Amino acid sequence: MNGLSSHRLGASVQASRAALALICKPVVSRRVAFFSGAVLFGGAIALGCGSSENDTAVASLTGVDDGTTITMWTRDDTVAQSGRLVDAYNASHANRVELTPILTANYADAIAMAAAGGTLPDVFSADVVFAPNYTSSGFLLDISDRIGSLPYKNSLVPAHIELGSYQGKNYAVPLAVSISVLFWNKALYARAGLDPEKGPSTLRQLGEQARAIRALGGDIYGTMLAGNCGGCGVFTLWPSVWAAGADVMNAEGTVATLDSAPVKAVLSIWRELYADGTAQPGSMDESGATWYGRFMSGNIGIAPMPATSLAAMEEAGIDVGLGPITGPTGGESTFVGGDVVGISAKTTRADAAWNFLAWTLSERAQVENLAKNKDLLARTDLADNEFSAADPRVLTDLRLLPKGKAPFALNFNQTFNNPAGPWLSTLRGALFGPDLDAALAAGNPKVTESLSQK
Repeated sequence: MNGLSSHRLGASVQASRAALALICKPVVSRRVAFFSGAVLFGGAIALGCGSSENDTAVASLTGVDDGTTITMWTRDDTVAQSGRLVDAYNASHANRVELTPILTANYADAIAMAAAGGTLPDVFSADVVFAPNYTSSGFLLDISDRIGSLPYKNSLVPAHIELGSYQGKNYAVPLAVSISVLFWNKALYARAGLDPEKGPSTLRQLGEQARAIRALGGDIYGTMLAGNCGGCGVFTLWPSVWAAGADVMNAEGTVATLDSAPVKAVLSIWRELYADGTAQPGSMDESGATWYGRFMSGNIGIAPMPATSLAAMEEAGIDVGLGPITGPTGGESTFVGGDVVGISAKTTRADAAWNFLAWTLSERAQVENLAKNKDLLARTDLADNEFSAADPRVLTDLRLLPKGKAPFALNFNQTFNNPAGPWLSTLRGALFGPDLDAALAAGNPKVTESLSQK
């Protein structure tokens, strides 16, 4: 169902409040500001004009569009996607969404402080792996019935719906979808005598191709990781473990299994690529800030990175191939990341907020604002659209979505993303330290301890 058909479903409602919309014109323009996490303000602004909608069945499907101002927070890592959707919604609806991006590093603290102070915005997004923290804490409104009323509910990205649910109820829908993939520089592949149209089918083959690229000499390197970034390591290395049919922790997200043979097999391949000089040495200390720029400089052969960087690579003039992240001897998987978005549990504007959320999932919103910019879609049934179909690399991304995972752990942030957490030191010890086995044996219980904290 596209955006126009969504509006048609509510045509009778729109007609009945047309006069009100003319009188109660939106007066709040979109305001964008970045927060450091130190200064916050109340997210809800009461307006004199409210909804005249009493038809709860229609409101359940489309919400209300009556000139209400809705406040929204998002992390700056995904503001490009959410910003495009907000701008398009504001240009076509009586409602207005005020979008406030907050620095990703401060986002979790900002949400926690606002929840404690009762100042959460009407709508807020969250890194999909953090969603369980907000659903289990009661920060989000139960929108199970609203999601259930969508005719395409079964086509919403499964990983995002799963992590946006708690105790059988749905609290969030996909907003921005990102997956991890392999990018390779076609020009360097051709120079090294490799097929520029064909990437590796195994992680071991990635090593072979990377070494062929490194043989070009000079400042050309075969591959790289963001070696001092815990979240980057999760995003790019775990899919190789999953592709091998294994995992890094239990299903409850409370016990680590980092000292297993599959994890060791993956890390040993990458360890060797750094040890023999195939991987760019400087990337050992890459914290993530210049991660993309290293590859887009044009002197890296192949690397695992977010699929959302495809458009930026094209803008930089780098002709890239794209493929799945593989296991040591085969298989393929991906880390399904990005953001989910939900409605604050205490908002007084739930129907207007749902009008926005439902619209972001419409065919028009997804295709014209996301697919057109080579972004991944929140709906798997829209893969065969004119923009995605025009680029086989985007179709590869969409094909990988059902094969990926979004891992569950309530203590994910403190364990894996926090630079002071146990995962980053364990990872660096395994990749760059004197003994891989010893690093994993020492680090695994520390990761488990962090995951199991109450």
